[in-house]
Amino acid sequence: MKLLHSFFHAGRGIKYCFSKEQNFRIHILVMVAVIAAGVYFSISTTEWIFVFVCCTMMLAMEMLNTALERMCDLITEDIHPLIKCIKDVSAGAVLICAAGSAVTGLLIFIPKIIQQLTK
Repeated sequence: MKLLHSFFHAGRGIKYCFSKEQNFRIHILVMVAVIAAGVYFSISTTEWIFVFVCCTMMLAMEMLNTALERMCDLITEDIHPLIKCIKDVSAGAVLICAAGSAVTGLLIFIPKIIQQLTK
């Protein structure tokens, strides 16, 4: 029963991010587009693994960023240099993850797009 409650609480966290965080919804939209492109281009199993890892990593990082921001806001709503640093570093981690995911996507899809255009 305790395990079931853990899943319930995790689901509430996902629902919170989806309903309150614009960037989370944007990542979901991009994920849907990437999955559609993967189906269209019939990407390999290995490529699907990379897509899956990037998508889940991206959503998880966005959720961790949100959690850190909320925790910082709970501590103080005043501008504090350490709170600013925490928020900036957290946002930077999301940006690095997004950049790595974008490069991975480009490496997977650009050759397929070029091949499609040169047919």
